[in-house]
Amino acid sequence: MQGRLGIMAWASTVLVIAACGTQRPAPVVERSGAPPTRPDAPVAASASPKAAEGTYTVQRGDTLYSIAQRHGLDVRELARWNGLGDTPVLAVGQTLRLTPPAGVATVSPVAPAGSTEVRPLPAPGAAAAPPPPATAAIPPAAATPAVPPSSAPTPPAKPPPVESAVQWQWPAPGKVIETFEETRNKGIDIAGNEGDPVLSAADGEVVYVGSALRGYGNLVIVKHSEEFISAYAHNRQVLVKQGQGVKRGQRIAEIGRTDADRAKLHFEVRRQGKPVDPLQYLPPR
Repeated sequence: MQGRLGIMAWASTVLVIAACGTQRPAPVVERSGAPPTRPDAPVAASASPKAAEGTYTVQRGDTLYSIAQRHGLDVRELARWNGLGDTPVLAVGQTLRLTPPAGVATVSPVAPAGSTEVRPLPAPGAAAAPPPPATAAIPPAAATPAVPPSSAPTPPAKPPPVESAVQWQWPAPGKVIETFEETRNKGIDIAGNEGDPVLSAADGEVVYVGSALRGYGNLVIVKHSEEFISAYAHNRQVLVKQGQGVKRGQRIAEIGRTDADRAKLHFEVRRQGKPVDPLQYLPPR
């Protein structure tokens, strides 16, 4: 259950709000900063009610995940502080506490047992310094002629892909035009022409197809394991259905420009619900 919560914390909190509708909102954080609209959501007042310090009043379009992200909180802690279950349904006007109750500890930043801790990669070209020798100093060797420096500096080596049980491949052959930056772009953007194929980056199951999330256009989400999910946005046409199994390299959509300024594929990888740099997992090319 813990592994499933780590992955679906990103997806289920959005999907359950529209459980009565035929179109469920996508479990992806909005890059535009604006909440997704829902036809069945109650109409909120024009002015947001003022909440007491340390609390938040639920507004139209809010999800537990979006509230947690907006206030820099862990979605599981926020749910626990407010006595909410794994798939909470929020009501407009509901007051949530943003601080832990007295005597309640926050989640430790140390990775839980049995999970894989995400560690930052070293900077390109960086290497750990070797430990100092334990033996006595060695007499200097005879002087050798100095080697003239190379006229062109050697470019830093790219960090190797992160090890993963999922076998990844590129979802589109185009050039990367936008790289990952968690506060600005939660994935990478790959250039292409309208109608170019969008390929599943790994084996998995389609868990979402729709266009309910502003900023992503026609969106497909594929679950690859209890740890990894990938998302494919701005598609012109989607070629798969929710619940369908897909293979790595299978054509699942066509590149488009829905909710985008140009034809491109926006590709995200989520690990335990957290956006990570896809270039750490895709093979070099």
